[in-house]
Amino acid sequence: MTPSGWGRGPAEQAYDRRAMVPTVVHIGPGVFHRAHQAVYADTVLGTGSRAGAVRAVSLRSSRTRDALAPQGFRYCLLERGDGGTRTRVIGSIAEILDGNSPPAMAALTDPAVTVVTITVTEHGYAATGPGGGLDVTRAEVAHDIAHPQAPHSMPGLLVEALRRRRLAGAAPFTVASCDNLPSNGAATRRVVTELAAHHGDALAGWITANVAFPSSMVDRMVPATTDADRARLQSATGVDDAWPVVAEPFSQWVLEDTFPAGRPPWERAGVELVSDVEPYERAKLRILNGAHSALAYLGLLAGHREIGQAATDPRLSAFVADLLAEEVLPTLTPPPGWDLPAYAAQVLARFSNRALPYTTAKVAADGAQKVPVRVLSTVAERLAAGAGTDRLARVVAAWIACVLGPRSVSFAVADPGLRDLLGSAVAPAHDPAAAVDRMLALPTVFGREHTGHPRFTAQVHRHARELWTAGV
Repeated sequence: MTPSGWGRGPAEQAYDRRAMVPTVVHIGPGVFHRAHQAVYADTVLGTGSRAGAVRAVSLRSSRTRDALAPQGFRYCLLERGDGGTRTRVIGSIAEILDGNSPPAMAALTDPAVTVVTITVTEHGYAATGPGGGLDVTRAEVAHDIAHPQAPHSMPGLLVEALRRRRLAGAAPFTVASCDNLPSNGAATRRVVTELAAHHGDALAGWITANVAFPSSMVDRMVPATTDADRARLQSATGVDDAWPVVAEPFSQWVLEDTFPAGRPPWERAGVELVSDVEPYERAKLRILNGAHSALAYLGLLAGHREIGQAATDPRLSAFVADLLAEEVLPTLTPPPGWDLPAYAAQVLARFSNRALPYTTAKVAADGAQKVPVRVLSTVAERLAAGAGTDRLARVVAAWIACVLGPRSVSFAVADPGLRDLLGSAVAPAHDPAAAVDRMLALPTVFGREHTGHPRFTAQVHRHARELWTAGV
């Protein structure tokens, strides 16, 4: 069964899907993966490569699988910019599997699979903080320690698959994180090997010695798909797609080229293969992701529902431009070939794309995981250098106002990590000073380099008082 209209609208694949070979398993087939890594895979397959197709594994929900299965796991990518919309059918995903199922484990232990890629968001790493150690207090981690052969977490799934490959004498796959974490390869290695150690030093040692965890930097803005998107697609093309994805025209993937077991020829699709991702990753996290969070929190407080509205608000755009120029760019070394001021200007222009309905509440979500790497790492470096942090402190105060302020219920910013850290329901606070103190006391979010600096903490308190009820 295929959806009505397929074949009459957007062009089908320039390759025979029956001949494609799934050599990649992807964990977390949300909209970002389907607008990013799966698109690169589709392009590679279109060059004549049979290898590089994807089996996807979902740990959270069967919704994506159920929506796309009747379509043969094909879907439409809608690239929206000021010049209009370009529609393309993506066919690189062979199937989507339930992460807690035998077929998912069979896919991960298939000797033909040489690479596992990951997009599970920061929260999915089951770590004590961004890039931190394994959080053994998490329910899914406790389950995987007690029941390793029926894993619930991303680290648990990888550990069990690697254990079975080792027992079978099969070569291990390479694990490539594509989430916005600093040193995401090392972050993945840490939680995987720490969980493996609970099942014996031999397995953990084998993983350390034999499994590669290259880091990567990924960049594309991908808002959630809406019913209006589906209706517009059907009206324009006649295609009835249960779950298309919407993205900006821009896309980038910088990847450490460390794949002992082999990999698809991603360079054919424009993937930048480098020896060290760190300078690219740092620049992207602090400029693009930091600015994105700033616009989300300040935009919510200013009454903007979408990022495009916040980015075209003269007050907010001027503030973020100054934030980047005065407090963020001085902390960065340009990656090879990059002009950082030009990159910052390009980022702000991309945020202004009003054709991309990226909601401020969505970008503001998961701040307990995002703010430390996007904002607080820059704060720490500025404080160590004796440099100013007033604009950065305003972003931190805006985050606190959005999640604990009197209007937080109406903002409905999802942050399960913060709820776990606070140990109780996140309820609005009428006293900004108490709310700031409560947040500053979270050691996995704020380090001693922040809380031990009176100037920075005073700045956060001052901005919180201003933002608590008055807005931006």
